[in-house]
Amino acid sequence: MRFATGWLRRAAAALLAMVPAFGANAADYKSEYRLSTVLPATFAWGAAGERWAALVGEKTGGRIAIKMYPGASLVDGDQTREFAGLLNGTIDMAIGSTINWSPQVEALNLFSLPFLMHDFADIDTLTRGPVGRELFRIVEGRGPVPLAWGENGFRELSNSRRPITSPEDMKGLKLRVVGSPLFIDTMASLGAIPVELSWSDAKPALAERRVDGQENPLGIFLRANLAGLGQTHLTLWEYVADPLIFAVNREVWEGWTPADREAVRQAAVVAAAENVAAARRGLEGDQRPLLREIEAQGVRIVTLDVAGKQAFRAATRSVYDKWAKIIGEDLVRRAEEAVKH
Repeated sequence: MRFATGWLRRAAAALLAMVPAFGANAADYKSEYRLSTVLPATFAWGAAGERWAALVGEKTGGRIAIKMYPGASLVDGDQTREFAGLLNGTIDMAIGSTINWSPQVEALNLFSLPFLMHDFADIDTLTRGPVGRELFRIVEGRGPVPLAWGENGFRELSNSRRPITSPEDMKGLKLRVVGSPLFIDTMASLGAIPVELSWSDAKPALAERRVDGQENPLGIFLRANLAGLGQTHLTLWEYVADPLIFAVNREVWEGWTPADREAVRQAAVVAAAENVAAARRGLEGDQRPLLREIEAQGVRIVTLDVAGKQAFRAATRSVYDKWAKIIGEDLVRRAEEAVKH
């Protein structure tokens, strides 16, 4: 009898321990979680959002249902407010650009230091190594829970007026930039006139020739048909890259059971790996077929060699040094050591 009583007590304790998990599933979850992206599913970035949402639904048996809101529509199209939305609960989940989040998390400007990285291997070294882990620690210290690194790609320069082969060719060009002080400083140091526009405002500005050019990854250049907006000169200079962060609002994260958190994390890792592969498709190896597609649209492509890039690097060095102090000189030094060639 004493054995039976002890067993019953242990069983009751086990059931009580399970109550919070069942309660969270049954009552505390939202009927829909809002996922923010800047680009729709026709781009690798937006496709990653749809993939993450689908994987989460599968892994949680539908307990976590996600709807994607592209165009930064949850913050009225202002992509630089996305991080704030993730903090205040306007946004539950996001796949955010390090560029767009850098006004609130200054350390993320690391990836926008001109000519820090040389190739995709450098991006991987930073995001997958100690530097990437430190950046996630910093982001998490601000509130959101970062789960995985994705990618938008190296940002290349296009314009409607002339080939760009040297810093002198930049002088006087009106170039659309995202709302980042570092981008404004970089373009101004090259003699260009930076014009801050959201992505939703950039395309009509290019079409109406209110700005001469812009900089974006090649996948976006092609799929957004920027050649059709007069962007017929393209310079490959790989001056900065744009990693993406898969993240969740902390209150939302803590409202899920540990098992569902792990499911969301695993889904983010899978979707992020697929996103990186998609962002680089057609741009690796000797052939780089994506470039042939762009040339077929009547675009003239200039590929800067080492000496050509060095001229731009020298012209932007004062900006690099200024922002290294803002980002954190120790973090920048660690990144430089990691990608030293």
